[in-house]
Amino acid sequence: MIDQLTENLLRRAFEPLVRQGQLDVALPWGRELRFGDGSEPRARIRFADRRAIWALLRDPDLNFGEMFMQERLVVEQGTVYDVLALVLRGARDVPVSASVRMLDAWRMRLRPILQNNLRGKSRANVAHHYDLDDRLYQLFLDPERQYSCAYFEHGDETLEQAQQAKMRHIAAKLLLEPGQRVLDIGCGWGGLSRYLAEVAGAGHVTGVTLSTEQLEGARQRAAASSSSARLEYRLEDYRDTRGPFDRIVSVGMFEHVGTQFHDAFFRQCRELLSDDGVMLLHFIGNSDVPDFNNPWIERYIFPGGHIPSMSEFTPAIERAGLVICDIEVLRLHYAQTLRIWRERFMARRAEAVALYDERFCRMWEFYLSMSETAFRYQDIAIFQVQLARRQEAVPLTRDYISTREAQLRQQEAAGGAS
Repeated sequence: MIDQLTENLLRRAFEPLVRQGQLDVALPWGRELRFGDGSEPRARIRFADRRAIWALLRDPDLNFGEMFMQERLVVEQGTVYDVLALVLRGARDVPVSASVRMLDAWRMRLRPILQNNLRGKSRANVAHHYDLDDRLYQLFLDPERQYSCAYFEHGDETLEQAQQAKMRHIAAKLLLEPGQRVLDIGCGWGGLSRYLAEVAGAGHVTGVTLSTEQLEGARQRAAASSSSARLEYRLEDYRDTRGPFDRIVSVGMFEHVGTQFHDAFFRQCRELLSDDGVMLLHFIGNSDVPDFNNPWIERYIFPGGHIPSMSEFTPAIERAGLVICDIEVLRLHYAQTLRIWRERFMARRAEAVALYDERFCRMWEFYLSMSETAFRYQDIAIFQVQLARRQEAVPLTRDYISTREAQLRQQEAAGGAS
């Protein structure tokens, strides 16, 4: 009786989601359910115990990843990416149940607690993800360690080419002039700041980060740079930085600020920016209404993180007195980036197991797979927001971007700024 009830609930959950392709679900008592139209792609999962099924039905956002990590949900055909793609690509058109709506409403109420990113909590949150063994990131990132969305101008570029194009695109939007002072908030391993100094000709670039591992890597690479005298890296919270700066750039950091601190972030950026200054903010954004952080990502990958909607961050920009000069939405660029990262990680998975263990590798496989499907099938994209104190600081049309990108390509070929 219980097994039949469980099967009925699984059918109710999966049938509306899996319309194309085929998903086979093997149950602990020997039965198997099949969903979809039998076409490609195909995948097969097996539940190791009854409680794993009920966990998934009760809270799929959290427990799908947990059951996979614990090997209580085992992918026997295809990959976990294939399973997620089968389930998520039709999810937007499926109404959510009353119980899921209640759970979602509760998680929305928890947002202020989870995103209470004061200085100490921000430091701990960053350490949770970015202070992992540096060799882990070597497995799948490009040599410049760009741990953010690449920019695919044509779609068939290598990861290295696309990450170079991303830095070029950002530098062009910054309207950087030789000799200017630049602040890089959340500088990572320093790849972008080195590009701004070596290629774009910045007079001085200050990078701030809360990751001790990234700080050490950035400083080591700066020491070997031809522009080492113009590069400075600090272990510093953006709220403690002092200016002014002619240009401010921040890539992949704003997602860690939290909605409660949007006002503080943009007020600080305005304070740090010179009167004629320009800022470029590159981050993951939600193209839909405001939402909560995915609970599995919150627990295991990015605690305290948040993917903001336009309606959440633009009012804070207005209140800070900054002018929005341009917003570009990069659709599917991150899906392509994550696909390459996932394939590289899986190709060297044995090395990751040697660094950590099997459970950690299943967690990272799920993280990369879920993130890729989110960018492919849900309302997630990259926002590039250009800001200034004065609207006259930026040209009237966007023609300057391609012109400056062409100049930067020439400087790249020549080995740096003249």
